[in-house]
Amino acid sequence: MSKPVGIVTGAGSGIGLAVATHLISKGYKVVIADLNPTTGAEAAKSLGPDAKFIQTDVASYGSQARLFKQAYEWGGNRLDFCHANAGIDDRQYIYDDKEELDEEGLVKPLNTKSMQVNLEAVIQGLWLFKYYVRRSKESGGGKGKFVATSSAAGLYYMTTNPQYTASKYGVIGLVRSAGPVFVKENITVNCICPGFIPTNLCPPQILEVWPKEHITPMKTALDAIDAFLGDDSMTGQAVELSLDKLYFREMVPWANASQKWIGEESLSIWDEAYSKVPTKTGY
Repeated sequence: MSKPVGIVTGAGSGIGLAVATHLISKGYKVVIADLNPTTGAEAAKSLGPDAKFIQTDVASYGSQARLFKQAYEWGGNRLDFCHANAGIDDRQYIYDDKEELDEEGLVKPLNTKSMQVNLEAVIQGLWLFKYYVRRSKESGGGKGKFVATSSAAGLYYMTTNPQYTASKYGVIGLVRSAGPVFVKENITVNCICPGFIPTNLCPPQILEVWPKEHITPMKTALDAIDAFLGDDSMTGQAVELSLDKLYFREMVPWANASQKWIGEESLSIWDEAYSKVPTKTGY
């Protein structure tokens, strides 16, 4: 039987590289996807023949689509795991008082690259992942594990990076909504919400002063990955990583019986209504 195949984005360093290394130790073939050609290639080389580097800009759908196709083919027409981990902080602050105008005198748009990388790329990654998992059965696959990296900022807030915070909230919403549906075809969808794990995303000046008692070790992230890998029914979960503990965070309680009915019992009404609407392929 062929080895299971995984994709990890942002795998040239940090959490992504740790997860890729962990998967290799568990007998996976892993595609190292990263925008940086130097760190990505070095990471793949260090992991040996079961690792392959594919330079990828997850903010580009075409780049990500090529990543999934190449990974699937390299793995022997099989894909079993994806960790949508690539992330960036805000590229422009919404608080900026130096707004620029275009030739019409209109305020130029805010740079929302962080939303593209942290949220839209995750959505498109799940879209691509399920396509290839569904086609992996003949090669010994057919079950998929999709993990996204959210953040503790997706559970609380981070005033210094409001777009980052919004994107990480969005990841949790995606996972909680899509997970219970995809599990019906053996695809689980979960996310990790790390506390402070030192990675390249963190400015060096922050690391210099950050108290050691508030640092979450990388092992906690790998413990969460093992929890997902070991349970084919665990889906729709947002797992907070803080210090050496995993916290499976529940959705906020329903405000009242009416909201609970709308959230749970009304789904059959929505399903029936959508079944009468033409296939959603555009506007």
